[in-house]
Amino acid sequence: MLKHILLIQSDMQGAIDTASAAAAEAPAKLSVLHMALNGGWVMLVLALLLILALYVSIERYLTLNRALKDDSSNFMDNIRQYIHQGNIDGARQLAKATDSPIARMIDKGLSRLGRPLPDIQTAIENVGKLEVANLEKGVSLVATVASLGPMLGFLGTVTGMVKAFFDMANAGNNIEIATLSSGIYEAMTTTVGGLIVGIIAYFLYNILVSRINKVVFLLEARSMEFMDLLHEPA
Repeated sequence: MLKHILLIQSDMQGAIDTASAAAAEAPAKLSVLHMALNGGWVMLVLALLLILALYVSIERYLTLNRALKDDSSNFMDNIRQYIHQGNIDGARQLAKATDSPIARMIDKGLSRLGRPLPDIQTAIENVGKLEVANLEKGVSLVATVASLGPMLGFLGTVTGMVKAFFDMANAGNNIEIATLSSGIYEAMTTTVGGLIVGIIAYFLYNILVSRINKVVFLLEARSMEFMDLLHEPA
């Protein structure tokens, strides 16, 4: 009986030793975190740029959405009603109380009533341009990140290859794969990181540009609607 127990223990110990040896010989798995930590200082810069692009994109996207949603109210209908009633002060009060690019544009037009219609239209268009410029703040930064990301990745590639050749030169005749692997690994990692940051930033930039174009179209439509309203008979 004791002999069987010792035999079983010996088999179990052998299985454990075999499993341990297999685990020790198993190749290490490559993870995104491992790549980021071994990519050098360029990966840190790329991470900061990505965070900046995400922050600006989210903030601008929410702002543009608010500018578009403000049109869902009955703002223009109320303005039309006030103008037909001759209550210009009431129309201006409504425009000032509504925090939206359209309201500020219409308020400027209301403040110019009594002047020639081309002057009113010019004033409205100038306010519209200012509102679009305010909505575009930070969007160029996202575009810069989209262009700068791959360039920084390429810079990391060059510095990594320089490091690899430097290690190779110092190794003399005892060149091994491990001597070159560190620099080459850093070079390839920064290339991947730069492309990822560039692709994400470019995607976010196109989304923001699309939303801005919708706001511009909306401002143009509301300015034309306001000018048509001034042409309507009292």
